[in-house]
Amino acid sequence: MRGSFRTAVEEPAQRIPVVVHAPDPISREGTISQLRGHAVIDLVDEATAQQSGGVAVLLTESLDETMLGWLRRLVRSDGMHAVLVVSLIREAELLDIIECGVGAIVWRREATGNRLLQAVIAASRGDGDLPADLLGRLLSQVGSLRPGTLGIPGVRPSGLSQREVDALRLVAEGMDTNEIARKLAYSERTVKNIMQGLTTRLNLRNRAHAVAYALREGYIS
Repeated sequence: MRGSFRTAVEEPAQRIPVVVHAPDPISREGTISQLRGHAVIDLVDEATAQQSGGVAVLLTESLDETMLGWLRRLVRSDGMHAVLVVSLIREAELLDIIECGVGAIVWRREATGNRLLQAVIAASRGDGDLPADLLGRLLSQVGSLRPGTLGIPGVRPSGLSQREVDALRLVAEGMDTNEIARKLAYSERTVKNIMQGLTTRLNLRNRAHAVAYALREGYIS
């Protein structure tokens, strides 16, 4: 297993509307300053970001139920993508964060301008971008929830086609869209269509959520 759920940083053709939320003005202004230097970032207010399905960058030291509720609202009700910049994630919170719809997470200690840009681009595309240590924790945590011996060997629940399983297995290994396409001998467009189709059909939030689903349902291990 390598790296994180992340695609190579290929700048989008259009600017990405981004709103920044932080617990204090200094953190907020520092983050805005980091993002302002990138031509593809369009810093806007929350109303504008909501209308355009933009990206919300949220800074916090740690999480609580209020923050999780806010994340759910941003993604599910307001239709936004979320980047979480955080100092601490407790073991019990990780799956909740993924199921809220957060696919991009950045440790505050690593939140440079380029790192934030990478996470914003990934989030705007519905891709995943997790630190490598969190990826390992996610795979371990979701794997432990899988039914295992409760199911009939060789029988899987319906929902994913074989090519979807193949693509998700490579996503879980940290491969980006281009690498998956080369590995499976597909075009990049085909890979993107596979991922978009399964996330839409199963009402999943992004690639990270799709991998968590596939692990929990026993498609990949």
